[in-house]
Amino acid sequence: MDIKLRHAGTVAIIAIAGRFDAYTAPPVQDWLEQATAAPGARVLVDLTDTTFVDSTGLATLVAALKRCQQGQGEFALCGLRRPIMMIFELTRLDKAFNIFVDTDHALAVLNA
Repeated sequence: MDIKLRHAGTVAIIAIAGRFDAYTAPPVQDWLEQATAAPGARVLVDLTDTTFVDSTGLATLVAALKRCQQGQGEFALCGLRRPIMMIFELTRLDKAFNIFVDTDHALAVLNA
């Protein structure tokens, strides 16, 4: 797994490439904990290059979403490939997350 971190305006972005599973989740979890700690945090997780997500990856994202919402922030996902999107649909997490087609669309909403 490869992680790239950046900021675009007021949005903190983490791009995850490769597998997002029990073995690779800890550094993502650490970063998300820091990024969602501040009230009003705006966080975008870019899954464009993510090839696999397991239950640990999903749990990591759900925990970050809850922390962000508790702090009146915004949390979104973008770039989900069809197999990854199917996991979100099967678990009904597509209803819980704001999911955008790509980074540009997500940033247009989050930076508005």
